[in-house]
Amino acid sequence: MSGTSTGAGEPSRTLALLWGDASAGPRRKGPGRSVTVDQLVTSALALADEQGLSAVTMRAIAERVGVSAMSVYTYVPGKAELLDLMVDALYLAMPRPAWRSRSWRTRLTKVAEANRDLLLAHPWLTEVAALSRPPLGPGLMAKYEHELAAYDGTGLDDVTTDAALTYLLGFVQAHCRAAHDAARATTDSAMSDADWWAANEPVLARALDPQAYPRAVRVGAAAGEAQGSAWEADRAWRFGLARTLDGLASLIEKD
Repeated sequence: MSGTSTGAGEPSRTLALLWGDASAGPRRKGPGRSVTVDQLVTSALALADEQGLSAVTMRAIAERVGVSAMSVYTYVPGKAELLDLMVDALYLAMPRPAWRSRSWRTRLTKVAEANRDLLLAHPWLTEVAALSRPPLGPGLMAKYEHELAAYDGTGLDDVTTDAALTYLLGFVQAHCRAAHDAARATTDSAMSDADWWAANEPVLARALDPQAYPRAVRVGAAAGEAQGSAWEADRAWRFGLARTLDGLASLIEKD
C-alpha cells in the first residue's frame, strides 16, 4: 500500500465512512451490492496480518470478497481512507475494562501493555504514521477516552494529560517497532541472534580491540551475556517502561 500515514485521505469522506454516515454509501449502482465496507475492512486486515501492509491493494481485497477492483472504489475512495478504516477497526476492538486501581502507575502500565499487545498482534501497525490531523473515528475516540481516564486523579491539567499520554504511547510505538525489526532480521536471515554471534565471533574477536574500544567491548560483552543477545525485547520493555513512568512521576508526584 503506497502511503502509510493515517489521516491522509479525503477528510469528509473518511469521517463519513468511519461514522457510518449515509453520505458514505456506494457512489454508483452496479453489481456486487451485497458487499459491505466492513467486509472490505475485514479482508484488508486479514491481508495485512498475513502478508504485511504492502500486500493490501484494492485488487487483492476485491479478489478476497469476490468483486471487481473498480467496484471497491465505489465503497472506499482510495487506499488512504481504507487505512484509516483498518486502524480504527482495530482500535474499536481493543478491550477497555474499567479502571479500578487507585495507582496511576498501575493504570498507565495497563495502557502501555494493551497498546503493546495490539502492535505485536498486528506488526504492520508499527509502519503506520499518524499525521497532525488524525481521523477521529469511533475506535480512536473510544481508545482516547479510555486512556485519558487512566490519568484521572493525577492532578495534571488537560494539556499536560494529552502530552503525557502521547509520551507514553510514543515509547510503546518505538519499542514495538524495534521488536518487529529484530524479529524480521531473524526471519530474513534464518538465523537466531545466538547463531549469528557464534558464526561471526572469529571476525569480531579480531576487529573489536579492547584497547581501542575498552568501554564498548566491556559493556557490550556484559550486556550480551546477560541478555543472550545484543538486544532482548522483554528486558528492553521492562527497563524502558519503568523509566518512562519515572519520567511521568516527576510531573505527577512533584508535590
